[in-house]
Amino acid sequence: MPLALFSVNLMSEYLLLFMSVLVFAAILVMKIGSKYGVPSLLLFLIIGMVAGADGLGLEFADYAGAESIGHLALTIIIFTAGLETSLEHTRPVLRQGVSLSTAGLLLTILFTGTFIYLVFGGQYGVAALGCFLLPAIMGSTDSASVFSILNDKKLHLRENLAPMLELESGSNDPLAYTTTLILIQIITTMQTTAESAGAMVLKGLGIIVLQIVIGVAIGLAVGQGARWLLNKISLPSVALYSIMILSIGFFANGIATILHGNGLLALYITAITIANKVELKRKKDILSFFDGMTWLVQLLMFLMLGLLARPSTMLSALGPALLIGLFMMFVARPASVLISLAPFRGLSFKSKLFTSWVGLKGAGPILFALAPVLAGIDGSTEIFNVVFLITLLSMVLQGMTLEPFARMLNLTYEQDPEVETFGMEIPDEMGLLRDHIVSGDDLSRGSTLRDLSLPHGIRVMMVRRGDRFLVPHGSMPLKEGDRLIIIMGESDD
Repeated sequence: MPLALFSVNLMSEYLLLFMSVLVFAAILVMKIGSKYGVPSLLLFLIIGMVAGADGLGLEFADYAGAESIGHLALTIIIFTAGLETSLEHTRPVLRQGVSLSTAGLLLTILFTGTFIYLVFGGQYGVAALGCFLLPAIMGSTDSASVFSILNDKKLHLRENLAPMLELESGSNDPLAYTTTLILIQIITTMQTTAESAGAMVLKGLGIIVLQIVIGVAIGLAVGQGARWLLNKISLPSVALYSIMILSIGFFANGIATILHGNGLLALYITAITIANKVELKRKKDILSFFDGMTWLVQLLMFLMLGLLARPSTMLSALGPALLIGLFMMFVARPASVLISLAPFRGLSFKSKLFTSWVGLKGAGPILFALAPVLAGIDGSTEIFNVVFLITLLSMVLQGMTLEPFARMLNLTYEQDPEVETFGMEIPDEMGLLRDHIVSGDDLSRGSTLRDLSLPHGIRVMMVRRGDRFLVPHGSMPLKEGDRLIIIMGESDD
């Protein structure tokens, strides 16, 4: 029985107080959950549900406001994903990732929609077409979930799987969202037009292709403009660079939307262009800024979507959600992955098998499920409940088993410890930054820095001794445990 303690809307003066408590609790619980392999985003969602109307009684039912805030959060998440995409690592798997995010997504929608129609007889939506609305909402691999779990669990995957999965999850949300909106438009206009469903579907496919073309074109154009601007302009702080880069992303999204293109795709391509074609000053600090932004917005988005959920109304949707969710995980996703990756012989079967299991759902599908609610589609509340439950099922079954499944398939490898450079960055052309801890063997030839007899091309930039940072010189006496920050580059000796 809900306690009904509070009622809150987006303009409430208590909103910041409530959200600060929820965020603080989410971070504490995340620390505990990570110890047991529970995806942090799942915990955020559950905390939102516990605090919601059927839990502690925090009333939140502003679907329009939630959709707007969620879309803004998704924009930042996708933009950050683009900034963290390395073309050097992604180029070898570019075709595979694009195939998964397009053909793989559409096949998942086709297989799951057919299953829903055969099993439920058009229970969700309008006749046959309505059965494809739910899988369109659920079909994409959620970028926030994939990035979060890969980073949380520090999975180092073989066969270039990580960049392929990140590329798929970062680029398939725009297509899934566009498909969802087009299906909603078709369903809502079918009753007021004499045009056949087949003709409307063909028109919808044409719109999707047009949106992709415009989105790619705008993304490349704005990215090239940003390349020229950011290489010319000089700003006094990293924060201003970060804000300017984010504003460029929003600009690409807005221009593409005005021109009836895919704004999220334009934003993603702009971010990739900036990350790979611009010589960003203090790039590490800029990425840290966006990483913090992403954590904040995805945490708030998951909490907010959890608050919207009404577990008391979901019992009737539990059976369909389990049936559809399991079909997507064990049939539709594997079949679509195997078909869309069939032309690529370089990927082993076990890699394709693992890829089929990384069809993670998250805040994206729940956010997309708000669209039919706002459009007033018949059965939209049931669709939202089914999507929510499938998301929970995916996070538990897939999210919590990714690491052991990857290890079972021998697709992981141990990575060398992360280099500690204490925030220092140098241009790539100057060489590589590495660290080295002075050992007893190093001091066996003498105790000074000069006695180390470092090879040509290696220079010591800084020495850290405990909490002290020391400027190195040849006669500096070293101690065991000192950490040296060295640069490896060409020598003029």
